[in-house]
This record gives sequence, C-alpha cells and structure tokens, in this order.
Amino acid sequence: MRAFTQLPRSVLILEALGGIVLLIALLTLHELLPLPSPFTGKLALTVMIFAGIVLMLPAAIVMMWRTAKAMAPDLFNTRRSHTRKKGDSHDADH
Repeated sequence: MRAFTQLPRSVLILEALGGIVLLIALLTLHELLPLPSPFTGKLALTVMIFAGIVLMLPAAIVMMWRTAKAMAPDLFNTRRSHTRKKGDSHDADH
C-alpha cells in the first residue's frame, strides 16, 4: 500500500482507539496506571486486551483486502497483454 494514511478515517480512528486500549491495559497490568476498581481485575484486563485487538482488526482487514485486489490480476492472469501476437503461443505442440 502506498501510505497507511490512505485508509478510511473511521478505520484509522478504530486503529488508534485499539492502540490506546491496549496501552491502557498494559500500563494497568504493570500497575503504572491506577484505574477504578472495576477495571483492575484480571477479567477486566483480559476484556481490555481483546477489545483492543478487535478494534484493530478493521484496519488489518482493509489492508489485506486492498492487497488482494492489487495482486489478483497477477495471480489469476486476468490482465490481457495488447502486445501479444495472435499466433504467438507458448504451447509445446505448436
């Protein structure tokens, strides 16, 4: 992909939120960031980690989709060459 910033704005916002949630979970896990009591348990940290990952998935899906669309013509030979002659065949029987 040319640039990461060419992703849709909503996908970039979700990616940033996922990173922030993961950072908060990491800081809370190492007791560097005190949070209210409902957010300090193991279950809450596990939920925060999974939520951060889920928030980052749309960016990964969009990037994979764009990569697949860019590679598909080469993978499936759907591009037609205009310079190819009509009688030019790579078949061994010809």
